[in-house]
Parts: sequence; structure tokens; C-alpha cells
Amino acid sequence: MKIASWNVNSIKSRLDQVKNWLEEHSPDVLLLQELKGVEFPSETFRGLGYESIAVTQKAYNGVAILSRSPIKAVSKSLAGLEVDTHARFLEVIIRDVRVVNIYLPNGNPIGTEKFEYKLDWMDRLRGQMKRWLASDIPTVVGGDFNVIPEDIDCHKPASWIKDALFQPEPRARYRAFQDMGYVDAFRSLHPDDKGQFTFWDYFRQAFEHNRGIRIDHFLLSPKLVGRLRSCEIDKGPRSLPKPSDHTPIVLTLD
Repeated sequence: MKIASWNVNSIKSRLDQVKNWLEEHSPDVLLLQELKGVEFPSETFRGLGYESIAVTQKAYNGVAILSRSPIKAVSKSLAGLEVDTHARFLEVIIRDVRVVNIYLPNGNPIGTEKFEYKLDWMDRLRGQMKRWLASDIPTVVGGDFNVIPEDIDCHKPASWIKDALFQPEPRARYRAFQDMGYVDAFRSLHPDDKGQFTFWDYFRQAFEHNRGIRIDHFLLSPKLVGRLRSCEIDKGPRSLPKPSDHTPIVLTLD
């Protein structure tokens, strides 16, 4: 089972790139984040053999899951805050696996309500992840976490010291997910690999000089860890004209 995740930074702007990538790589499941619009091209993806479910929002956020197999929708919002209208969460069941797509809040600037919202969102996610552990259904949580877990996950830590993605509070919460038993699929297979990033800024030739960060992740529940075979970052789409600032990360399970 091949599951990919990609923050496309506008599905309207990157639709052709996503179509081409699907045709070339044929993942079983694709998680998309930052759709940035209320319209989602489900018919286009159906023509490529994918059913889809999307949670959209005008101009901002938005997540979707594409699958070659039937999708059973479970939840389109993260529990714990009824007034939260951000389109950032989608939980489904595909082939007896719980697949969760998240677009975790950025949180910048620190010291503001946006940062507090980020931390609260992570706390709510942790509560939900704890409940999933009590279930018999194996779980994969993927997407744009907007967290740089460790110093190895960025080109130059000093450049991110004042950024919400690098603050001790979200990093501690990310480690708490792992302390619960969830495994960072990529880092578990590449424990010492430096320079492995999923995001590069558009400015100052960050991609060309590989000045990036790793913020797109897959976390696997203990029931899935034994099925992990690979987790790789595909830099190809980031090198295209007018790319997303993120690139796909691809997980393979038995």
C-alpha cells in the first residue's frame, strides 16, 4: 500500500502537476493539503481512477484524500473545539487502515493567538491519537505538520530559532506523539540522514542550495510499524516551473 502526502499550495494552480505525478507514480492513496479554494476537481481525479473526499475552505487551508480503493469517511473535523471552522483535518478508512490527513496550523508569529491555536490544535490531536491507540484499526497520520522535529530536520537551525515551527512547545508535542507509540516513518528508516527536506522557501534559491526543512510527516501507530517498508521524499515536483514550496513524501506499507 503506497500512501503519498503533498502540500500543493493551491490545487487550482498545481492541478496539472498533481495529475502528472499520479500518472507517473500511481500511489494507492494521496493526501493533499492547502487546497486554497471551495472547488475540488473530484471528477478529474475520478477519470484517473481515484475516488476522493475533500474538506474545503475559501482561499485558505483545505485537505483531501484520493484513493484507488473505496473510502469510508469518518470525520471531517478534529474533536475538541466546535467553533473551529478551519479545513485542516480528514479521517477515513481505506482497506482496513485508518488514514488521517492533517494540515496543522503554522502558528506564526509566536506570542500571538495563532501560536496558541497551534498548540491547542496539537493538544486536541494528541487526545484523538490516544483514542485511536485503543482501537483495533491501525492508523497512519500524515500531512503537513508544520513542525521541525529536530535540528537535523533543517538546513540551519539558527535561521528558524524565532519561527513557530521550531519552538520548543510544538517540538515537545511532536515528541509526545512518539512517546505514545507512534513512529515517524521517515526518520525511523533514515535516522542520521541530513539534508532531507520536504519544504523550501521560494526566496534566495533555497531549493537550489537545499536550504530546506522537513515538516511533512507520516506517523504510524504500533500496529502499522511492522508493515513499514519505505518512506522517501520525492524532490522532483519541487524542481518544476511554478511549483509548490513543498514536495511529496511517499510511504510504502506491506
